[in-house]
Amino acid sequence: MPETYRTAIAGVGAVAEMHARSIADLDAATLVAGSCRTESTGREFASEHDCSWYADTEGMLDDADPDVLIICTPSGAHLEPTLAAAERGIDVLCEKPLEITTERIDRMIDAAESADIALGGVFQQRFTDVFQTVHDAADEGRFGTLSVANAYVPWWREDEYYADAWQGTEDLDGGGALMNQSIHGIDAMQWLASAAMDLDRDENPVEEVVAYTALRGHDDEYVEVEDTAVAALRYRNGAVGQVLGATSMYPGSLRRVQLGGRDGTAEVREDELVTWEFRDERDADAEIRETFSEQGGASGGAADPMDIDYADHRRNLAAFLGSLDSDDPYALDATEARKAVAIIEAIYESADAGEPVRLS
Repeated sequence: MPETYRTAIAGVGAVAEMHARSIADLDAATLVAGSCRTESTGREFASEHDCSWYADTEGMLDDADPDVLIICTPSGAHLEPTLAAAERGIDVLCEKPLEITTERIDRMIDAAESADIALGGVFQQRFTDVFQTVHDAADEGRFGTLSVANAYVPWWREDEYYADAWQGTEDLDGGGALMNQSIHGIDAMQWLASAAMDLDRDENPVEEVVAYTALRGHDDEYVEVEDTAVAALRYRNGAVGQVLGATSMYPGSLRRVQLGGRDGTAEVREDELVTWEFRDERDADAEIRETFSEQGGASGGAADPMDIDYADHRRNLAAFLGSLDSDDPYALDATEARKAVAIIEAIYESADAGEPVRLS
């Protein structure tokens, strides 16, 4: 393995800035190139981050010869650069969602396996200290028999966010408030529930969903998909849950994820631990409550999609590169990153059909 991974980014929009800054902070990576069809945007990115700009991703892969490709293109355009990287034996770290349908994700997984490359996802929220703490407790069985796992993302986006953009389109966003914004909360919810239920790693913890979606806060001139959604969930162990995903709730408030069972409950509001109570109190619990008792300065994207810190992107990238060095499994591999998309896909299907949908 190289001492420093030559890294390229496909799609140099806003989220690519998070990755570029992360790469700059890490000794294990160096940014060599970025691709973007818009020349002014591409050249500005290249100048700011001291790398090369290419108008075409495949040309970039051939000329820059990176070890790793980070994909930051619009959500429905993740498949093609993954296939291009796989053809060239280049490992891939892909922004959320891995793709906008499980069918397209499965094509990515097949290509990666055939080429023997790593294909990993980005859900940077998993790498926050507060969610790691809750996951550790779930993994240790502290919640007992799981009863409830919920995710609430009551956010707001102005019309300008969607105007003349790929966001809110069926083809490139694959959905609205769920597939784009709420997917982080849904992933955290299912990840924690899986740990509390002690499932096989490849098994999705959600068994069935019943859902409604609507367009309430925006005109269909701007948004082709939902800006409001609710779903009831049944988990494979009999637990139940709820999902609220919205970009229609002005002025937007903080994301919440809850996990509760017979022996304990935890609730995370953005990066604040508002509930941490267990039947069997441990010496460390008071310190944990104190450590995570205050909300940080950022809103987490409740109203401004860029009001987030890139530190967790850095941790996410470092974990991926570390797995390449060690040959240990990457905890957020493609099979794991697929789960949140499968849940959202089932929610959309239920809302369209007006009946419960079971996950395979």
